[in-house]
Amino acid sequence: MSDHCHFLTLLLASMNPSNEKGSRMCIGKLAILGAALFISPSIVQAQEISMSNESKVLATIEDMTSSFAAGDIDGVMSAYAAGAVVVGEPGQTTTGDAELRKMFAGFIEAGVSFTYGDHEVVISDDTALHLMKWTSPGPNGETMSALSVAVLRRQHDGAWKMVIDHPFGDGVMQDQ
Repeated sequence: MSDHCHFLTLLLASMNPSNEKGSRMCIGKLAILGAALFISPSIVQAQEISMSNESKVLATIEDMTSSFAAGDIDGVMSAYAAGAVVVGEPGQTTTGDAELRKMFAGFIEAGVSFTYGDHEVVISDDTALHLMKWTSPGPNGETMSALSVAVLRRQHDGAWKMVIDHPFGDGVMQDQ
């Protein structure tokens, strides 16, 4: 039984309007019950909206990575908002449609590939933080890995697009 249901069951069971004091307590408990019934659907609805937004954020990331793997530059670019900033190499930022297209085309041409593990998404209003660890074969056969950090913004149409993409988000910590 959920905490809400258990609370409501106890509240109802404790109502005993057999005297004036009990009647006032009963009215107070009914007010609490009414508020709980009113608020509970709002909590559930907020959780559903949050899950829906998290799913949309993850879909943006997954669409971008599958487009990258397929060599689809247009698909990759559709994951980014206008003016997005991408850290293509540690310490180097790239922005602008033409520059980002050139950077991604270079990665695809070089055969860059990666796999990623679990995702973590934190959402506040129209801003989301996405974290994931990735691994990739390095140029000399070694395995490279890092923590990818992306900031996404919800667009007017409800879509989530990356505004900052930093695949080397833990680089400072790795250098220490």
